[in-house]
Amino acid sequence: MAERSPIVLSVRNLTKTYRSAGEQISVLRGVNLTVAPGERVALTGESGSGKSTLLHLIAGLDAADGGEIRLGEILISKLSDAGRAALRRDRLGLVFQQFNLVPSLNVEDNLAFQARIAGRVDAAWQAELIERLGLAGLLKRYPEQLSGGQQQRVAIGRALAARPVLLLADEPTGNLDEATADDFVALTRDLVARTGCSFLMVTHSTRLAATLDRHVTLHAGLIN
Repeated sequence: MAERSPIVLSVRNLTKTYRSAGEQISVLRGVNLTVAPGERVALTGESGSGKSTLLHLIAGLDAADGGEIRLGEILISKLSDAGRAALRRDRLGLVFQQFNLVPSLNVEDNLAFQARIAGRVDAAWQAELIERLGLAGLLKRYPEQLSGGQQQRVAIGRALAARPVLLLADEPTGNLDEATADDFVALTRDLVARTGCSFLMVTHSTRLAATLDRHVTLHAGLIN
């Protein structure tokens, strides 16, 4: 049996520049970051510091100008569009501030959505997620019939149903009140530990960041 890699995510010398109003703006200026198996890492930084940009690059939703991103042995920065889509389907879980549930699917089908397209439906794990997330009485409802906190619980369940290697969350509590945000992060922390996947969460809240294993800050295009 192959020995497990000591690093799930490796970001090295990552750079990204955007053009705005005719000017080149360097958002990421040589970012380095590693995440170990099962590690839960919070990423903070002021607005506009490039936190979401970094997460989108890791997820393969955008391409970097320079540097490299590896998920295990996979060099994400060299994958084709189809390769990055397959990576998101098979190995990554994504949770965003806007929930991004499929409005035409009920809660039960939204929960199973990614696991189905990844070909990894696990009925026992699905049932456990439904119980842990408190969704048993909501399975036949549609996203528009749910509160923000309920929608975000469905989103985290969908992301974890396929048992990803890495869960990426971009300001997942941004639309939640403080108490709901606390509950959401505590529940996510526990579920991530249950699956054994790694977790990288972008947040504005240093209070929530302090509840994870490690807290890093993005400032002036670099991680401190």
